[in-house]
Amino acid sequence: MQPAIVLLEFDSVAVGILAGDAMVKRAPLKTLHTGTVQPGRYLVLAGGDVGDLEEALAAAKEVGSSRLRDEVFLPDVHSQVVDAITGTRQRRTGSALGVFETKTVPAVIRAADRAVKGTDITVLEVHLADGLGGKGYALFAGDVADVEAAIQLCTESLVDLKQLVAEVVIPQIHPEMAENLGSHPEFGYRISGRRRHSD
Repeated sequence: MQPAIVLLEFDSVAVGILAGDAMVKRAPLKTLHTGTVQPGRYLVLAGGDVGDLEEALAAAKEVGSSRLRDEVFLPDVHSQVVDAITGTRQRRTGSALGVFETKTVPAVIRAADRAVKGTDITVLEVHLADGLGGKGYALFAGDVADVEAAIQLCTESLVDLKQLVAEVVIPQIHPEMAENLGSHPEFGYRISGRRRHSD
């Protein structure tokens, strides 16, 4: 990932493909990742220089704004957010755990970036759409006050409060629950005893 990212969520696969093609034709992108997610949505994630991404975003909206469900453009994305969305899990710090759950993928990425820039927390993971019915959620760790402040910032980052599914702060996460969270997030993997791909 590069210093800036844009992520678009379309409610049409066809229009999402069209928009992704328009983006890469309009401006040079350093990274482009696209694909389907549940339930029948299409994500376009691009990384690159700020000016190029602004041009690419404009191109996507020209052809796909009517089917654009949500979007996030982060000109100075925090490195922990990039790590989290690409599957790198951070070591848990502090005793508290925060969970922020949204109806769209861009909303949870925007929230995680706002939280980590505004507080002294660690973004443990960001889970995106697949296996979640299209939702996203982020896990934050730190001291109770910082996690509470992070969750508040997440809520403030929402374009529409209807995007919020749930927000939770657990002041003292039990070690056994923390161990479960450190494993693969899908229940079937947990009970079968398989390990995470990164283990």
